[in-house]
Amino acid sequence: MSTVEKYLKPAVIRQISRLDLRAQFIVKGFLQGLHASPFHGFSVEFSEHRKYTPGDNPDNIDWLVYAKTDKYYVKKFEAETNLTGYLVMDLSASMAYTYRQELSKFEYSICLAAALCYLMIHQNDPVGLITFGEKIVDSLAPKSKRQQIGNILSHLAKLQPRDKTDLGRSLGQLAAMLRHSSLIMLFSDLLGDPDETIAALRQLRHGGHDVILFHVLDQAEVEFPFAGLVELTDPESHTSLEVNADAYRTDYLAEMAEFRRRYQRECRQSGMDYVPLDTSMRFDHALTEYLVNRRNRG
Repeated sequence: MSTVEKYLKPAVIRQISRLDLRAQFIVKGFLQGLHASPFHGFSVEFSEHRKYTPGDNPDNIDWLVYAKTDKYYVKKFEAETNLTGYLVMDLSASMAYTYRQELSKFEYSICLAAALCYLMIHQNDPVGLITFGEKIVDSLAPKSKRQQIGNILSHLAKLQPRDKTDLGRSLGQLAAMLRHSSLIMLFSDLLGDPDETIAALRQLRHGGHDVILFHVLDQAEVEFPFAGLVELTDPESHTSLEVNADAYRTDYLAEMAEFRRRYQRECRQSGMDYVPLDTSMRFDHALTEYLVNRRNRG
C-alpha cells in the first residue's frame, strides 16, 4: 500500500488502515457465512451459491447448505459469480467543503470508496473508478487484483474537487458507456438540479444497473450550527449571501430534510439504495451499519 501512503494525508491513512481490519471482519463475518450477502440483490448470496429458483436443475441443490439454512441453494457456475462495480466520484467544488470536521466530503468519500473497493476485490469482483464534474473527467478500468485498491486510492488522492457539477449529464454519459449490468456506487453531495439527477439515476436503473447512492454532506450542512449574521457562499458560482442564521435556521432545516427525503423516496421507488451520511459519522461504522441493514433486508 506504499502508493496510498505516498499520496494520502496521515489522518486518512490512519482511518484507511483501521478500516482495512474492519473490512476484513465484514468479509469474514458476512461473505463467508451461510447468510445472504450484505450486497443482497446484486452480488453473490455467498461465494459459490445462489437461491434455487423454478427452472433450476434440482440436481444442483446443495443439501449440506439446506441442512444448515433450511433453504434451497444451488451451486453457481463461475460466470455467475462475478459482478463489475464502479466507484463514481463527484469532483464538484462543493465536495471540498468542511466545517470543523477532520475530513472534507470528498476525503470522506475516498474512505468509503476504499472500503467498498476492498470488499468487492475480496469477493473477486472487479471494481473500477469514474470521476465527474460537469462531465466525466476520467476513469480506471475495473480490475479484481489486490493492487487495484492502491491504484484507485492513489488516483483519488491526486485529485482535487474543482469543477462545477452536472450530475444529470455525467450520469447520462455513464449510462451510455456501460455495456453490461454493473453495480454503481455513487458518492456525491447531490447539490444540483434534483429533477435532472433523478432522471439520470432512473436511466441507470432501467439499463439494468444496481445503484447505491451515498449522499455525503458535511455535518454543518445537515445541522446548520451557525448563529447571528453569516455569509453563505456558493462554492461553484462564488456568489455570496448574508443571512441571519437564527431566523433562517428553521426554513433551512426543513428544506434540507425534504431534500434528503425526496432522494430517499425516489430511490426506494426505483429499487436503488439511498444512504444518507454526514462527515461527523465514523465512516467505517456507517458502512458496517449499512451492510448489516442491507443483509437483513435480504
